Amino acid sequence: MEYAFDICLKNRQLLDGILSTATLEQLNTIPAGFNNNILWNIGHSIVTQQLLVYGLSGNEFQIEQRLIDLYRKGTKPERTITQKEVEELQGLLLSTLRQLETDYASGKFKDYKTYTLGTTGGVLSTVENAIEFNNFHEGLHLGYSMALMRLVKN
Repeated sequence: MEYAFDICLKNRQLLDGILSTATLEQLNTIPAGFNNNILWNIGHSIVTQQLLVYGLSGNEFQIEQRLIDLYRKGTKPERTITQKEVEELQGLLLSTLRQLETDYASGKFKDYKTYTLGTTGGVLSTVENAIEFNNFHEGLHLGYSMALMRLVKN
């Protein structure tokens, strides 16, 4: 699993770089023809990891429920996010990954509820499947964030 955690770290470092270089206005902008922004994609990445790994293994989330309500599948940005909230997401990018590595190493994920993915039809039946799929999922949202960044810079 060390490689899977390393991939996630690299994805999240790239997302962190976007948060560090973009303006608050750029992060909040929803370009014409789109239904979300860079911040939503980053928040969604954090929340999805929590739902797939902690939620389906019966463990407590490592983030607040309000974030899950804001960024889970089926949501979209409803308001302008503040700099304080950006900083919160930025902190969670790495802290939730470090916590996942610690929890995984300690054997916290003994049980896992099988979950069929709506997008691919694939089945997650172990926490390892969830962690690996999450990397794919975060990669999609990293790419989306990078594309949105190009649009909002112009």
